[in-house]
Amino acid sequence: MVFSSIPFVFFFLPACLTLYYAAPYRLKNHVLLFFSLLFYAWGEPVYILLMLFVTIVDYTAGRLMERTGKRKLVLILAAGTDLACLGFFKYADFLVRTVNGLLGAAGCTALPLPGISLPIGISFFTFQSMSYTIDRYRGDVPEEKNYLTYLTYVSMFPQLIAGPIVRFRTVDHELHERRVDRACFEEGVPRFLRGLFRKVLIANNIGAVWEQIRDLQAAGGASAATAWLGAVLFTLQLYFDFSAYSDMAIGMGRMLGFHFLENFNYPLSAVSVTDFWRRWHISLSTWFRDYVYIPLGGNRRGTLLQIRNIFVVWFLTGLWHGASWNFVLWGLYYGVLLALEKFVWGRALEKLPRFLRHLYAFLIVVFGFVIFVFDDFTALQSYISTMFCIGTAAGTPGAAIPAGREFFWYFGQNAFLILIALILSFPVWPKLKQRFSFPAGSVVLYVCLFLLSTAWMVSETYNPFLYFRF
Repeated sequence: MVFSSIPFVFFFLPACLTLYYAAPYRLKNHVLLFFSLLFYAWGEPVYILLMLFVTIVDYTAGRLMERTGKRKLVLILAAGTDLACLGFFKYADFLVRTVNGLLGAAGCTALPLPGISLPIGISFFTFQSMSYTIDRYRGDVPEEKNYLTYLTYVSMFPQLIAGPIVRFRTVDHELHERRVDRACFEEGVPRFLRGLFRKVLIANNIGAVWEQIRDLQAAGGASAATAWLGAVLFTLQLYFDFSAYSDMAIGMGRMLGFHFLENFNYPLSAVSVTDFWRRWHISLSTWFRDYVYIPLGGNRRGTLLQIRNIFVVWFLTGLWHGASWNFVLWGLYYGVLLALEKFVWGRALEKLPRFLRHLYAFLIVVFGFVIFVFDDFTALQSYISTMFCIGTAAGTPGAAIPAGREFFWYFGQNAFLILIALILSFPVWPKLKQRFSFPAGSVVLYVCLFLLSTAWMVSETYNPFLYFRF
């Protein structure tokens, strides 16, 4: 079940909120836990057992650390179990394919693929649960004595399958004592609706055009300009898709009385790669910073070790996103660029006009997401060749054409949508709200956009979520 669907918006969420608000305070966590497990079971009920296992391991580790006096051993065993589960269910097929490729094995000589189905949201709930154990080891969070409360924290449906990665320290107090009233509801609903509008009306429509351009390029009918347009559209789709889900998660969290931290801060308005990663998927970036980069030594042990630490973090960041070498390449791509900004051209970049810095960061991000989207390296090479007019990729003459009529057709047909998406990618709306006050107009606008979104959800079948299985 996805947030931007009729069953969720009109049945699941209203039923959950009705029972949640009607329940006595002492039962609210139980109501939330029930609906969270139901939400996860809707897609893959068998993998509830995996989530229960992971949470039991980390909850038990949190209880044992002070009782046994062997905090480090308990941490190693718990974190090792978490990573083993993540590695087996997410990377087993990837590892076997890699070994077969290295050995040149094929046919009957190749190792058989395990064929394990990837549990929804495993990367999110594993990192979330593991962060509690690490923080317990460091003494940053108190021991959680109630397993059901801990399970509620990990399985909370607003952020279970798509983040943001919520740490126990962020919601510890609210798990036990929080305000749930009309004010929370009134704060959460507009945030949820803004996410719904961005997902249904912008991300889905832009994504449909990107799919058409990708198919056209694969068939040899796209020019370089069209390929670049497609790359920009995929970047916009991914941004609005993921940030919209974060908006909906944060909004639902407020309705339930929780304050989740922001996960996006207008990343496409960044003026450098470093700035971009301070703004994009903030909960993941800070997770790797706090639990990998700083423990490795961060920037405290000299330049060479700092560069090593940067590459370790970005190798793992890429691998976290998916069991395919293109994600590793995407992570290392950013590792190289971040190191270059840090040690080579960062100061020179700061002296450029702000517009050029925006353009520099935007082009790097757009090209990076081309690496991100193609897990087939032949298709990736073909697309990049088309973008840069290199030869005749895949034997198609269209790859060497800088611009063709199809570019003007796609751009002309979708110019308004692209313009709206680009405007909303920058902090224009917050500035307008600061300068102007129009509450009545906001209500009318929200109602109209909700009706339009509902019509779209009813009539359209294209409703993917790109981070659904990360």
